[in-house]
Amino acid sequence: MAQKKRYVQVGVGGRARFFYEAIAGRFNETSELVGFCDVNQTRMDYANKVLQEKYNYKPLPTYNYTQFDEMIKNEKPDIVIVTSVDRTHHTYIIRAMELGCDVLTEKPMTTDEVKAQAILDAVKRTGRKLRVSFNYRYAPHNTKIRELIADGAIGEVFSVHFEWLLNTQHGADYFRRWHRDKRNSGGLLVHKSTHHFDLVNFWLATQPDTVFALGDLRFYGRENAEKRGVTKFYSRAHGSENAKDDFFALHLEEKEQLKAMYLDAEKEDGYIRDQSVFGDGISIEDTMGVLVKYKNNAIMTYSLNAYLPWEGFRVAFNGSKGRIQVSVVEKSYVNAGGNADLEGAVNRKKIEVFPMFGEPYEVPVIESEGGHGGGDPILLNDLFGVPEPDRFNRAASHVDGAMSILTGVAANKSIATGMPIKVDSLVKF
Repeated sequence: MAQKKRYVQVGVGGRARFFYEAIAGRFNETSELVGFCDVNQTRMDYANKVLQEKYNYKPLPTYNYTQFDEMIKNEKPDIVIVTSVDRTHHTYIIRAMELGCDVLTEKPMTTDEVKAQAILDAVKRTGRKLRVSFNYRYAPHNTKIRELIADGAIGEVFSVHFEWLLNTQHGADYFRRWHRDKRNSGGLLVHKSTHHFDLVNFWLATQPDTVFALGDLRFYGRENAEKRGVTKFYSRAHGSENAKDDFFALHLEEKEQLKAMYLDAEKEDGYIRDQSVFGDGISIEDTMGVLVKYKNNAIMTYSLNAYLPWEGFRVAFNGSKGRIQVSVVEKSYVNAGGNADLEGAVNRKKIEVFPMFGEPYEVPVIESEGGHGGGDPILLNDLFGVPEPDRFNRAASHVDGAMSILTGVAANKSIATGMPIKVDSLVKF
């Protein structure tokens, strides 16, 4: 048997568990986790508790974020997993590569073009590998869309209409936590839409060329709530009388994982996980529209709204030989608030092909167990197990990671300036 790959993980918040549980559980014969690094000792202690109680894993050495270099020196990892706050991804990615490690990062790869350029330069300088964990590529219905287009079901794709809906549970959650500050997340057009923009790049086998966008904060935030007649406000849900009957309030004490990771940990770093979505200080948009022209001359109209009655997406592809229509309704999910297998889980889906001169037909898609319609287990095997041959090349590189965020970065610049943005003007590969 080949020697186990050694991993350390920096950032042990809500998304981190997806990776460290996979290594400790299903992939413990091929992979080994040897260290945690975070700003918060309480959260690292909780991660160790999960590993020990659920997987009988020995407690991992823990390092403060200022001790990152020391962790690499002591634990000698092959690969660093980066699941920290988005604005810090580039710091750990670059330093890990400089210290001789490959890197696996959660999406988005980073939040703006300056940090993206620094990462691209570091890959060239060090020769290390960087993977981005785009799990939506692996969802069976998304892979099927790629297959239909690649096999010419509708000929050459000329245009795409893509609508993504975040509901009042999942969508609202971005406005309770650090994502609400655009400096941390790049806004939803980077943090969330990176998935969607990557899917279009993946589906069409192309890259973005020109981006124009509009966006605003129309539903969340105190000013919008006041316009709708709301009179009771609070800064955070915990301990607030006004939050008790608010549908949008997150009650950390009611969920063991949320309480352990955030309520019990906030004394260390002051991070408040249950902020009011109708508070002040929100700098991201909740209503967004984007127009993209791609290098293969296809165009896309895209919208993202974060306050809708259901969760999922609709996408249509118009081509030289017909049309594909897709509708997917997902189960809602609050990060670290429950079963991770519910993230991106599919309630119902439908893929229809409308040939230009033939009868329309529905395309069957076989879903399996696990998050994102069974895509997560396939991704995790690709990362930590023995990858199987993949006709569709779903494994995402640093170039894929950059091209997905650059659509969102360009969209942010377009919103700010009112002008279309050329993606090639943002970074040099």
